[in-house]
Amino acid sequence: MNKYQYKVQGVDYDVEIEDIDGNVAKVSVNGIPFEVEIKQPIKSAHVLHKPKVAVQTPSRAASAPVPAQPQAPVAPVPAAAGTKVLAPLPGTITEIKVNVGDVVKNGDTVVILEAMKMQNNIEAECAGTITSVVVSKGDTVMEGAVLVTIG
Repeated sequence: MNKYQYKVQGVDYDVEIEDIDGNVAKVSVNGIPFEVEIKQPIKSAHVLHKPKVAVQTPSRAASAPVPAQPQAPVAPVPAAAGTKVLAPLPGTITEIKVNVGDVVKNGDTVVILEAMKMQNNIEAECAGTITSVVVSKGDTVMEGAVLVTIG
Protein backbone atom coordinates (compact mmCIF):
# COMPACT_ATOMS: atom_id res chain seq x y z
CA MET A 1 0.00 0.00 0.00
CA ASN A 2 1.50 3.33 -1.06
CA LYS A 3 0.60 6.47 0.86
CA TYR A 4 0.75 9.99 -0.51
CA GLN A 5 -0.19 13.44 0.71
CA TYR A 6 -1.51 15.97 -1.79
CA LYS A 7 -2.59 19.56 -1.54
CA VAL A 8 -5.11 20.62 -4.18
CA GLN A 9 -6.22 24.25 -4.16
CA GLY A 10 -5.20 24.56 -0.51
CA VAL A 11 -7.00 21.38 0.64
CA ASP A 12 -4.89 18.52 2.05
CA TYR A 13 -5.67 14.96 0.94
CA ASP A 14 -4.22 11.70 2.29
CA VAL A 15 -4.28 9.18 -0.54
CA GLU A 16 -3.55 5.47 -0.13
CA ILE A 17 -3.24 3.27 -3.20
CA GLU A 18 -4.45 -0.10 -1.98
CA ASP A 19 -4.38 -2.10 -5.21
CA ILE A 20 -3.97 -1.68 -8.95
CA ASP A 21 -5.48 -4.30 -11.24
CA GLY A 22 -5.11 -3.45 -14.94
CA ASN A 23 -6.63 -0.01 -15.36
CA VAL A 24 -8.57 0.04 -12.06
CA ALA A 25 -6.93 1.35 -8.90
CA LYS A 26 -8.47 0.90 -5.48
CA VAL A 27 -7.62 4.02 -3.51
CA SER A 28 -8.62 5.63 -0.24
CA VAL A 29 -8.85 9.44 -0.12
CA ASN A 30 -9.03 10.79 3.43
CA GLY A 31 -10.31 7.37 4.51
CA ILE A 32 -13.04 7.13 1.85
CA PRO A 33 -12.62 4.21 -0.59
CA PHE A 34 -12.84 4.78 -4.32
CA GLU A 35 -12.26 2.73 -7.43
CA VAL A 36 -10.45 4.88 -9.96
CA GLU A 37 -10.40 3.93 -13.61
CA ILE A 38 -7.11 4.83 -15.24
CA LYS A 39 -7.32 5.66 -18.95
CA GLN A 40 -4.48 3.24 -19.75
CA PRO A 41 -3.23 0.31 -17.64
CA ILE A 42 -0.08 1.12 -15.71
CA LYS A 43 2.93 -0.28 -17.52
CA SER A 44 5.17 -2.69 -15.66
CA ALA A 45 8.01 -0.14 -15.77
CA HIS A 46 5.89 2.24 -13.67
CA VAL A 47 4.97 -0.49 -11.20
CA LEU A 48 8.61 -1.52 -10.88
CA HIS A 49 9.55 2.09 -10.19
CA LYS A 50 7.44 2.17 -7.02
CA PRO A 51 8.89 -1.03 -5.49
CA LYS A 52 12.32 0.57 -5.25
CA VAL A 53 11.05 2.13 -2.04
CA ALA A 54 9.74 -1.18 -0.65
CA VAL A 55 10.75 -4.20 -2.71
CA GLN A 56 8.18 -6.67 -1.29
CA THR A 57 5.20 -4.30 -1.40
CA PRO A 58 4.57 -4.79 -5.16
CA SER A 59 4.42 -8.58 -4.90
CA ARG A 60 1.89 -8.34 -2.09
CA ALA A 61 -0.04 -5.71 -4.03
CA ALA A 62 0.03 -7.93 -7.10
CA SER A 63 -1.34 -10.88 -5.15
CA ALA A 64 -3.83 -8.70 -3.25
CA PRO A 65 -6.53 -8.47 -5.96
CA VAL A 66 -7.95 -11.89 -5.13
CA PRO A 67 -8.45 -11.39 -1.35
CA ALA A 68 -8.83 -7.63 -1.52
CA GLN A 69 -12.45 -7.22 -2.54
CA PRO A 70 -13.51 -4.38 -0.22
CA GLN A 71 -16.32 -3.43 -2.54
CA ALA A 72 -18.80 -3.44 0.33
CA PRO A 73 -18.54 0.39 0.61
CA VAL A 74 -19.53 0.54 -3.06
CA ALA A 75 -22.74 -1.42 -2.35
CA PRO A 76 -24.69 1.60 -1.03
CA VAL A 77 -24.26 3.40 -4.38
CA PRO A 78 -26.92 1.33 -6.18
CA ALA A 79 -29.10 2.43 -3.32
CA ALA A 80 -32.65 2.27 -4.53
CA ALA A 81 -34.76 2.38 -7.64
CA GLY A 82 -35.58 5.84 -8.89
CA THR A 83 -33.89 8.98 -10.12
CA LYS A 84 -30.37 9.36 -8.79
CA VAL A 85 -29.16 12.85 -7.86
CA LEU A 86 -25.48 12.98 -8.82
CA ALA A 87 -22.64 15.21 -7.66
CA PRO A 88 -22.00 17.73 -10.46
CA LEU A 89 -18.38 18.21 -9.34
CA PRO A 90 -16.00 16.77 -6.74
CA GLY A 91 -16.29 18.17 -3.24
CA THR A 92 -17.24 17.62 0.38
CA ILE A 93 -20.77 17.15 1.71
CA THR A 94 -21.40 19.92 4.26
CA GLU A 95 -25.13 19.42 4.83
CA ILE A 96 -27.85 16.93 3.97
CA LYS A 97 -31.24 18.62 3.77
CA VAL A 98 -33.42 15.48 3.36
CA ASN A 99 -34.05 12.12 4.99
CA VAL A 100 -35.37 8.87 3.58
CA GLY A 101 -39.15 9.21 3.20
CA ASP A 102 -39.15 12.99 2.73
CA VAL A 103 -41.24 14.30 -0.16
CA VAL A 104 -39.41 16.75 -2.42
CA LYS A 105 -40.41 18.92 -5.36
CA ASN A 106 -38.37 19.61 -8.46
CA GLY A 107 -35.76 22.23 -7.50
CA ASP A 108 -35.73 21.55 -3.73
CA THR A 109 -32.24 21.57 -2.22
CA VAL A 110 -31.33 18.04 -1.10
CA VAL A 111 -27.59 18.35 -0.34
CA ILE A 112 -25.06 21.15 0.06
CA LEU A 113 -21.70 20.35 -1.50
CA GLU A 114 -18.59 22.41 -0.86
CA ALA A 115 -16.31 22.59 -3.87
CA MET A 116 -13.49 25.05 -4.43
CA LYS A 117 -14.47 26.92 -1.24
CA MET A 118 -18.00 27.49 -2.56
CA GLN A 119 -21.23 26.10 -1.10
CA ASN A 120 -23.26 24.52 -3.91
CA ASN A 121 -26.94 23.69 -3.47
CA ILE A 122 -27.64 20.35 -5.12
CA GLU A 123 -31.30 20.27 -6.11
CA ALA A 124 -33.84 17.54 -6.77
CA GLU A 125 -34.20 16.99 -10.49
CA CYS A 126 -37.73 15.64 -10.15
CA ALA A 127 -40.55 15.47 -7.63
CA GLY A 128 -40.97 12.38 -5.48
CA THR A 129 -40.03 10.69 -2.23
CA ILE A 130 -36.43 10.25 -1.07
CA THR A 131 -35.78 6.50 -1.23
CA SER A 132 -32.12 6.60 -0.16
CA VAL A 133 -29.45 8.95 1.08
CA VAL A 134 -26.10 7.51 0.03
CA VAL A 135 -23.75 10.13 1.53
CA SER A 136 -23.08 11.46 5.00
CA LYS A 137 -22.00 14.89 6.22
CA GLY A 138 -18.24 15.24 5.76
CA ASP A 139 -17.99 12.70 2.93
CA THR A 140 -15.74 13.55 0.02
CA VAL A 141 -17.38 12.70 -3.30
CA MET A 142 -16.22 12.64 -6.88
CA GLU A 143 -18.07 14.04 -9.87
CA GLY A 144 -20.92 11.72 -10.83
CA ALA A 145 -21.21 10.09 -7.40
CA VAL A 146 -24.76 9.24 -6.31
CA LEU A 147 -25.89 11.51 -3.46
CA VAL A 148 -29.57 10.63 -2.99
CA THR A 149 -32.23 8.71 -4.87
CA ILE A 150 -35.74 9.99 -5.52
CA GLY A 151 -38.44 7.37 -6.14
